Amino acid sequence: MTTIEETVRVAVPVRTVYDQWTQFKTFPRFMTSVVKVEQVRPSLTRWTLGVGPVRHEFATEIVEQQPDTCVAWRSLDGRHRGEVTFHATAPDRTAVTVHLRIVRPGAAVLLCDTFGLVRRVLRAELAHFREFVEGLGEGNEGWRGTIRNGHVRPVESEPPRCHVPRWPVG
Repeated sequence: MTTIEETVRVAVPVRTVYDQWTQFKTFPRFMTSVVKVEQVRPSLTRWTLGVGPVRHEFATEIVEQQPDTCVAWRSLDGRHRGEVTFHATAPDRTAVTVHLRIVRPGAAVLLCDTFGLVRRVLRAELAHFREFVEGLGEGNEGWRGTIRNGHVRPVESEPPRCHVPRWPVG
């Protein structure tokens, strides 16, 4: 099992950063390893990752989502889970932190992890996201709903939080 945590600081307000992150279909525009993302329904996405001729497809369930705070997911094949959190560090600045836990790595991931490639790819993709969202100026309004335990919830008046347990970073 591998756990990775990477943070990028973005010179954009937290709402804009969160709204852009939740527009999953745009990921191929700024993430070089993402070929396609299809949002099947609010809590289900299908991903195609690829480098050169190598492709990997999988589906994820969003298990927790709180506007301007977090998005947590698990892959339906049981190989990984993750969480991205958004923290306003100033009115026009946001820290974006991704926690990725690879539960059942395949042979390619094990080999890549030996050389720290998974961490480097995540760091590079977050840098691409920062460049993309900072270049947009004002982002498009994203979906502002809440998901709890994989179920879409009506807008709640409770304080923002994610209910996903933190994993040890190793």
